[in-house]
Amino acid sequence: MLDDSLFDDPARLVDADTGGLLRLAALSGAQVRAAVESATEAGLDDLFDGRPRAVVLLARPGVGPGVCRLLAALAGPRCPVPVVVTDTVPAWIGALDVVLAHSDDVGDTVLAESVSVACRRGATVVLAIPPDGPVAAAGAGRATVLPPRVPVPSTLSFAHALAVGLSVFRTLDLLRFDAEQLADELDKEAERAHPNHETLTNPAKSLAMRLAERVPLLWGLDPASTAVAEHGAFALGAHTATPCHVADYQQAVAERALHRAAAGSEADLFADPEDDPGTALRVFLVSARHDEQGEAQERGAVRDLPGADLVSPGDAVGDDAVLRSAVLAARFDMAAVYLGLAAGTLNGPGWPALAMH
Repeated sequence: MLDDSLFDDPARLVDADTGGLLRLAALSGAQVRAAVESATEAGLDDLFDGRPRAVVLLARPGVGPGVCRLLAALAGPRCPVPVVVTDTVPAWIGALDVVLAHSDDVGDTVLAESVSVACRRGATVVLAIPPDGPVAAAGAGRATVLPPRVPVPSTLSFAHALAVGLSVFRTLDLLRFDAEQLADELDKEAERAHPNHETLTNPAKSLAMRLAERVPLLWGLDPASTAVAEHGAFALGAHTATPCHVADYQQAVAERALHRAAAGSEADLFADPEDDPGTALRVFLVSARHDEQGEAQERGAVRDLPGADLVSPGDAVGDDAVLRSAVLAARFDMAAVYLGLAAGTLNGPGWPALAMH
């Protein structure tokens, strides 16, 4: 049962948050700074000799799939190098390729085998993982390991994995990003989401309230936004046991029965879902909107579904796609923790201890 009164009672929030997850979720900016520092110390800038034949992103369970798809989306269709998102290294992997991987499971045997194969074939391998375990051992002496330096649960490691990936893409001259600006924006988002701020002015609490006791349909308005939506679904599943539907908006439109049901449920989105199960669906249009095309897509989707809930970083964040996507992902993390605390899914008997990185 959801206790939404918890949102605006900071003292009770602190008492309920026995694992300190709200504080840990606010460390995304620190994760970015630490990851970039690790990359510098590891000599990442000297690791690559020209542009590779391909960049292979290994999307392993956890935050990895969302990070990989966001990196691919940010690189965009005009990227001069193919960016391949897969769960294992392809058969053609070789010395001209770069392999990037993150895993929440240091004992991931599938990833360990992929790392071993890629290293044997001479690929340049970068791993955003802790320094111990079979995966690190598989690349020992051959892979560059950039371990997390800010201890957070694996479910909150999105910023570390993203910063490592962005550092690799920047070194390859495939993507530009300002690490300090990114960290600062994430710090600002954490401040906006501070437990002391009321729901009306707290974007994470507000999002949590809108997600509560609904079946959210997270529909991204562009590839980057859809990747963020995928991470949002992961965060909700990890912290709140909330099932989600994630899709690119055009794909969602093509799923006509679901789209029609969602559109029909918008007439009274604030009705109690227990009174009428038919109102439980709620559309969240996820928009990292950062250019004119994104603005046009956002306007069109809002026009088509006027009752849908728009989830956007807001005007306080600049027009940079990296900044807006990262802030939105961090907001989903914070909202999921708030919602998990209010719903009681983050505490209680039988709740497993969260592995810390």
